[in-house]
Amino acid sequence: MTVLAMTHASEPLVEMRQVVKRYQLGESQITALKGVDVSIQPGEFVAAWGPSGSGKSTLCNLIGLLDTPSSGMVLFEGQDAAMLSDDARSQARNRKIGFVFQGFNLLPVLSALENVMLPLQVGRRASRACVEAAEKRLADVGLAEFAAHRPSKLSGGQQQRVAIARALIANPRLVVADEPTANLDSHNAHRIIDLMRSISAREGTTFVFSTHDERLLERVDRRIMMRDGALIEDCSHTPQVQSRHYGTLNYSMTGRV
Repeated sequence: MTVLAMTHASEPLVEMRQVVKRYQLGESQITALKGVDVSIQPGEFVAAWGPSGSGKSTLCNLIGLLDTPSSGMVLFEGQDAAMLSDDARSQARNRKIGFVFQGFNLLPVLSALENVMLPLQVGRRASRACVEAAEKRLADVGLAEFAAHRPSKLSGGQQQRVAIARALIANPRLVVADEPTANLDSHNAHRIIDLMRSISAREGTTFVFSTHDERLLERVDRRIMMRDGALIEDCSHTPQVQSRHYGTLNYSMTGRV
């Protein structure tokens, strides 16, 4: 397949240069990424697609500074992530990068509002400011009236929207989502992707998410295709997006979806 070059006037938010990632599994060594070059520009909405074992989750972990390469270089805002201390990487993840996971990862004993507030409390922000920011983000994803509900009282789609609100609470430059729709039916999967697109368009937030669902690729600006640890195609795309708006984006999603 032909790799299509991406050209942008701005500097990359994240840049990977000849990145190799190996894992030791017992006596065997697994190469999850094989010399990958990727640049992510500010404001892009990108899907890393591939079957299980293709390396897409490893790619997202490196982009989100959750892991470091075995060789090669990962630059975040022009800085070599390998040269940052553990504390500096932690601060970057807390302040500049939001994460959405396929299992939602909400704490069952906390309300939706309290779950959304967690990253700010880790950062020791002012309590009143935490509440106001969390209330705003829940409204952004159409769940203002569900603030007091615990995860067990929410549907899968609602739980994932709470997780997205949590990822956005610190106004990050980048949101990394690893298989964010894997535990959702097709209808809700498309709604979650449309929600993330709406927020990206409104706020300029960069989104990178991994998926194995080819149907979601119609809703992204750019596709990074992975297979056996190698990047096999990187191309821009004109997305097909349904007309939907969320929360303060003028779309009401108050039902159990």
